Amino acid sequence: MDLPHLLLKLRVWLGLWLGLSLAWPAAAQFRVEVTGVGMTQLPVVIAPFKGESAAPQKLAAIVQADLERSGQFKGLDASGTVLDETSRPDFSPWRQRSAEALVAGSVSRLADGRYDVRARLWDAVKGQEKSDFRDTVSAGDLRLSAHRMADWVYEKLTGTPGAFASRITYVTKQSGRYTLWIADSDGENAQSALSSPEPIISPSWSPLGGQVAYVSFESRKPVIYVHEVASGQRRAVANFKGSNSAPAWARDGRSLVATLTRDGGSQLYRIDLAGGEPRRLTQSGSIDTEPAFSADGSQIYFVSDRGGSPQIYRMPAQGGNAERVSFNGSYNISPTLSADGRWMAYVQRQGGQFRLQLMDLATGQSTALTDTGADERPSFAPNSRLLVYATQQQGEALMTTTLDGRIKARLSGKGGDIREPHWGPYRK
Repeated sequence: MDLPHLLLKLRVWLGLWLGLSLAWPAAAQFRVEVTGVGMTQLPVVIAPFKGESAAPQKLAAIVQADLERSGQFKGLDASGTVLDETSRPDFSPWRQRSAEALVAGSVSRLADGRYDVRARLWDAVKGQEKSDFRDTVSAGDLRLSAHRMADWVYEKLTGTPGAFASRITYVTKQSGRYTLWIADSDGENAQSALSSPEPIISPSWSPLGGQVAYVSFESRKPVIYVHEVASGQRRAVANFKGSNSAPAWARDGRSLVATLTRDGGSQLYRIDLAGGEPRRLTQSGSIDTEPAFSADGSQIYFVSDRGGSPQIYRMPAQGGNAERVSFNGSYNISPTLSADGRWMAYVQRQGGQFRLQLMDLATGQSTALTDTGADERPSFAPNSRLLVYATQQQGEALMTTTLDGRIKARLSGKGGDIREPHWGPYRK
């Protein structure tokens, strides 16, 4: 069996859906592009930072792009504005433009080569200071500092923690090579974690963010590895007879649940990372795959064809009776659960089109978030306010969407066929 057919079979039989993306054309690197209009968007001013023209990164632009991508803010043009954190702004012209908040700051290089980053946030309506920000970072961490600043602004203005300083992982295929990337939440600053001539699929962040589990075919069969992000060291944790696929981290970070065929069939097993034999969790004669833990870790959601077509089920985290969760549509795969316990996102096939759906777990009601036809593998931001996913939109695209589907952003990404995104936890 040639590689495309093998991958297509894996996507169909293991619920990983690589087949559709095999035909996607290559595309050049792209940048954040926000589209759509939200119900309510807070107008904010992010003034150019004093000294940023001499710095390696333009902090104000990064902060504004983060906030706009969240769907909750509308950035007002502040070009030509001269302010920093020590200024006493004249709020009158900004009030006339309906601005509700103003951010200004500075970045300066210290004697040891690091950068001092400072900012102040004002309530533009009341003309009052709200909060101050300060960070000292290396040149290489200036983008991270800007993301931290965006998180600070987001939380001060919404009361909810931001997730811009978190990271994502995704896989590209280009010129016959597969690469696993670790990138900022906007897709920028991507660093290669692994490159291989064989497929890499299903990357999954550990709960603390220090490790990524993934499936590699480098030994000509699917094997699950755990990769240390900081050191690059890795080890095989599931290399059993047959297929080892679809790893999902338990909430304590000490074990994985994955699909193994070691005993015949595709069933879910818990793998203790300290060692020992995997423990079988499902006992069906069907294909059980794509596990995902609930927010509190007490339940596992997964895909099974036990009812005749792929649907989403849930069961206790230690195994036991499973109940069906998805009833709208005849083909539902790739469940992911929000950290606040409210939502499940998944992909539904509708007339040959694969589209992103969002289910309210309290009511069971689902809503379509996209009108594209090749959506794959959604993953929630750690604050549960955004989803990242891959799709085909004028070539392949790495996208985020708000939970109402109104604001979408096409992220920066490396060139090639992009697939398998996963959003990491808050950075410690």
